Amino acid sequence: METLILFFLLFPFFYLLLSAWRMHRRREQLPPGPAPLPLVGNLLHGGATLYDTYPKFWKKYGDVFTIWLGPSPVVVLNGFKTIKEALINYSYQFGERGTMPIAARLGDGYGIIAVNGEHFQQTKRFAVMTLRNFGMGKRSMEERVQEEAQHLIQAIEDTADGPFNPKALLGQALNNVINLVVFGRRWDLDCKDQDFLEFFRIINSIFEFVRGPLGLMYTILHKIINHLPGPHQKVFQDAERVKSFIKEEIHSHRKTLNPNSPRDFIDCFLIQAEKEAGVKNSSFFFDNLVATAFEMFIAGTDTTASTLQYSLLVMMKYPHIQDRIQMELDEVIGSDRLPGIADRSQMPYTNAVVHEIMRYLDLVPLSLPHQTAEDINFKGFTIPKGTNVIPLLASALADPEHWKNPHQFDPENFLDEDGKFCKQEALIPFSIGKRICPGEGLARMEVFLFLTALLQKFTFRPANPTDTFNLMVLRRAFRKQGLSYHLTASPRTERRGALIK
Repeated sequence: METLILFFLLFPFFYLLLSAWRMHRRREQLPPGPAPLPLVGNLLHGGATLYDTYPKFWKKYGDVFTIWLGPSPVVVLNGFKTIKEALINYSYQFGERGTMPIAARLGDGYGIIAVNGEHFQQTKRFAVMTLRNFGMGKRSMEERVQEEAQHLIQAIEDTADGPFNPKALLGQALNNVINLVVFGRRWDLDCKDQDFLEFFRIINSIFEFVRGPLGLMYTILHKIINHLPGPHQKVFQDAERVKSFIKEEIHSHRKTLNPNSPRDFIDCFLIQAEKEAGVKNSSFFFDNLVATAFEMFIAGTDTTASTLQYSLLVMMKYPHIQDRIQMELDEVIGSDRLPGIADRSQMPYTNAVVHEIMRYLDLVPLSLPHQTAEDINFKGFTIPKGTNVIPLLASALADPEHWKNPHQFDPENFLDEDGKFCKQEALIPFSIGKRICPGEGLARMEVFLFLTALLQKFTFRPANPTDTFNLMVLRRAFRKQGLSYHLTASPRTERRGALIK
């Protein structure tokens, strides 16, 4: 009995000793970085908030360093030049998806986000082509976004010029764009439909879980937490309810499918599945459609809605920027029609502001994890096969080699001396290479069309004239519980509702 008691007393000590020895051996094979502690790694050194602490690590260890999230090492790539070299020049070696326990469980091993191999290639290629309007019916993607912008304008007009919180309206509007794409229909923004409200609530709860401390702990210790009770289990149960709803939609689409007139993404997928019936290793099967549709809501709603929410903050913080965009809108478009994508090339200042918002907001500072497909010698370091790698997008968006004032909001970053719009290759909010976000084109379109439609119709001001906004601080609110504020939207003309047909 005494021997057993002694064993249980000494076991934790020897386990920690063994963990420290294993970490030491693996550190010899990896790029330098802060010394990890057994079990917790660098969590106490700021590893959990790498988007805030990376500058000191970058300065101390260079463009490639290693941090430990719990017992697992992660190689971090810093600066645009290094990220581009890795993801473009060594696209195969760095092209695998890294460990993503939450996305893997939500997608059941299917979809795009957390998978590798041929299924990833086929599904992503199809999704990108479909979102570019291949086989999407009579209405273009642009028309779908404009339609939802009209409904958003009407919903804001219904606030009767009083203060309101734009968070829910913007979230529902962006959710409706994905509804139109995936299901071919939308819900009213003042909808009381319980299915829609529950659907919307669950999507938001998933993001709150992913962004919160419990999501971080699940990512690090998922093998243990999977078997424990807690709020995370409710999140995954709710996700299954959303997928059940998607499954019902797929069955309904099958009954009414017209191969010659696809209505939405589900129809396009089902048509392709019919074409590839009997094809070995085809990715067009039921479970993959469920997972891909589910991921489109996860990836396509919150991030774009957050960008628009932040954009309105910028307009209120800098009224002169809002005024200048509205002058450009008046000169190029007027008030008789909604802005279109073709107008973007004629609106250099507006285009520059939109790009600067995406740069400065830095909404996704850490790229989704990559993983090395083979041993690779990179920048003088040997990175073993199977190592998780994080390209730090924030370091590119604030790279002093590419931006004059990286920590200030400045649309001039995208304007030349003649006031013409100029692209900047270091603007990579959607990442680059094989794993670039497949919804990049749609997201860029949505931000431009929604923001210009709103500014064409309204002038936005703080609900309280004395309110001030620290944009540098508030951009990190999205990494926690999101951003919440009130504003007023004053009609710019008396022709209220003229754009709503």
